Amino acid sequence: MPNFVKIAQTTEIPDGEGRTYEVEGKPVAVFNVGGQFHAMDGGCPHRGGPLGEGYLENKVVTCPWHGWRFDVTTGVSPVNPAATVSCFPVKVEGADLLVGV
Repeated sequence: MPNFVKIAQTTEIPDGEGRTYEVEGKPVAVFNVGGQFHAMDGGCPHRGGPLGEGYLENKVVTCPWHGWRFDVTTGVSPVNPAATVSCFPVKVEGADLLVGV
C-alpha cells in the first residue's frame, strides 16, 4: 500500500496545468485535468525532461525538451505505447493534495 504524502493545496495547480514537486527525493509531476488530479514520474524517459513543465492538452502532456507525449492518466505515450512513465495514486483531502509513493 502506498505511503501518501501531502505535496500541495489543490489551488496551486490550475485546471489544464502541471507542477513538479519533490516527493521522497524524486521529482513527481502533478496535473489538473478538469478538476481531477494525476501524478506521474517527473522525468521524461527520453532525456529526463521536466514533464511537470510540459504543455498539457486535454490529458496528454508534451515534454518541453524534445516533444515526447504521455497520457497523464495512464503514463502511456499515445504515439509509442512502448514508452511509458510511472503513475502514482492521488488523493484529495479537503484542499490538500496527497500523492502515494
